[in-house]
Amino acid sequence: MSEEQIDLLLSKKPNEEVSNGEIKHINQDTAKPLRKKSGLMKVSSYVLALRPWSLSASLMPTLLGSTIAYKYPGATDFNYITLLVTIFTIVSVHGAGNVVNTYYDYVKGIDNRKSDDRILVDHILTQEEVVTLGALLYFFGCTGFILLAALSPAKFEHLALVYFGGLSSSFLYTGGIGFKYIALGDLLILIIFGPISVLFAFLLQTGRVEWATIYYAIPLALNTEAILHSNNTRDSEADKKVGIVTLAIIIGHTASHVLYAFLLFTPYIMFMVATLKYSKWFMLPLVTLPKAFKIEKEFRSSDIQGVPKKTARLNLYFGILYVLACSMVPNLPFITQR
Repeated sequence: MSEEQIDLLLSKKPNEEVSNGEIKHINQDTAKPLRKKSGLMKVSSYVLALRPWSLSASLMPTLLGSTIAYKYPGATDFNYITLLVTIFTIVSVHGAGNVVNTYYDYVKGIDNRKSDDRILVDHILTQEEVVTLGALLYFFGCTGFILLAALSPAKFEHLALVYFGGLSSSFLYTGGIGFKYIALGDLLILIIFGPISVLFAFLLQTGRVEWATIYYAIPLALNTEAILHSNNTRDSEADKKVGIVTLAIIIGHTASHVLYAFLLFTPYIMFMVATLKYSKWFMLPLVTLPKAFKIEKEFRSSDIQGVPKKTARLNLYFGILYVLACSMVPNLPFITQR
C-alpha cells in the first residue's frame, strides 16, 4: 500500500469509503433501508421459529370450546374480550412449546440439514435468542392468564389447574422429562390439543366444567395427533440414529400408515353419524374429505416430506368448518342452546 493510499484511509470520514485511490461518499438514505430490511428479516426469523403453520392445532380447540360456551345456558353473557385474550394466551404457550422443541431437538443432535425445522441448524437464530424467545412467550402466556383470571367467572384454582397443566406439558414435551423422546409424546398431544384446550376455553366463559366438551374435542384431537404422527413417521430413521423412541418407530411404517389413516378418517365417520342423528350442519367438515384422501395417498408413498404441513393445513380448514357447524346447529347434542 502506497503512502498516498494510507493517507486517504486515515483522512476518510465515517460516511466515506475508499475505492481505486479515491474517496467516495456513502449515500446514507440508501444505507437506512438496508438496515431496516435486516431488522425485518430478524422479525421474520422469530415468526418462523414459532412454526405458525402448526398453531391451528391450539387455535381450533380454543374456538371450539368458546363456541360450545356460547350455546351453553348460563347467567353470564359471552365475553368477546375473554375470547381474544384466550386466543392470545393459548397461542403464546403453544408458540413457546414449539420454541422449546426447537431448542432441545438441536441440543440433543436430532435436528440436521435434512430436518424440517432448521432455525438453529442453519444459524438463523442463536441458541440464546431461541431461549429468550421461549421465555418471552411463556411470560406473555402467564400475563394473559392473569388477565383471564380477572375476566372469567371461573374459580381461580380451577383455571390455574388447567392452565399450568397445559403450560408444563408444553415444556415437558421435549424439555425436562422429554415425553417426546420416550414414546409418550402422542398421548400428551392428544390430551393437550383436545380435551384440555376445549375445556379451558369453555371454563373461561362459563365458569363451569362440562364433561360433554370432551366428546366434542375428540375429532380435533385425532386430527391434530395425525399431524404429529406423520411428522414422527417421516423422521423415524433420523430419530433411530440418535436413540430416541417414538410410537412411529415402535410400530413400524406399515402400522404407522394404518394408524395415520385411523386418526385422519375417524373424525369424518363421527361427523357422518352426527349428520344422520342430529343435524345436517355436521356435513360441513366433510368438504375436506377429498383432500384427506389425497394426503393419505401421499403418506403411503416413500416420500412423505410434505405430509405434516399438509395435514396441519387440513386441520385448519377442518377445524374452521367444524366450529362453524357447531355454531349453526340449532341444538348441540348434550348442550342446550342459550
